[in-house]
Amino acid sequence: MKILIFGASGSGTTTLAKELANKSNFIHLDADDYYWKQTKNPYTEKVPLDERNENIKKDFFKHENVVISGSMVSWGKEWESLFDLAIFIRLENDIRMERLKKREFERYGDELKTNIERKRNYEAFINWANQYENPDFDGRSLRVHNNWIEKLDCKVLRIDGALELKEKVSMVLSEITY
Repeated sequence: MKILIFGASGSGTTTLAKELANKSNFIHLDADDYYWKQTKNPYTEKVPLDERNENIKKDFFKHENVVISGSMVSWGKEWESLFDLAIFIRLENDIRMERLKKREFERYGDELKTNIERKRNYEAFINWANQYENPDFDGRSLRVHNNWIEKLDCKVLRIDGALELKEKVSMVLSEITY
């Protein structure tokens, strides 16, 4: 079975996917690991689309049961029909933004204050992530995700990101067929 878990940054997609993999025989793949080049300053250089797709497909098709965390809306039309189940996580913007700020401070600490480039990247990321619910935003947004959901050729389970993790895992496990 192939599962996709997606939503806005900070909504809990990776956390749910990791926990699902821990509680089942699914292999977790994080889209960010394929989207971003491994650089000294992380999350600053994208992997070209063709290379990204080639790399993730190797791992995706190697395993029978895979759960991918992350938005793949811009990765190509073919992804619309490759999943058996998609989980869309939605979380209130204020809560999500607080999670993101906390996560970034845990990752980078004082560098967010002392390293000018790190601070600039952090501010740009937070500003980008805060646009998710803006209907006029052209980047990854609620509007873009809702439009993509209509194109997916699988069941879509919508989950409130504010639910406890064990509750979310239980909801997903009840949908899994082996």
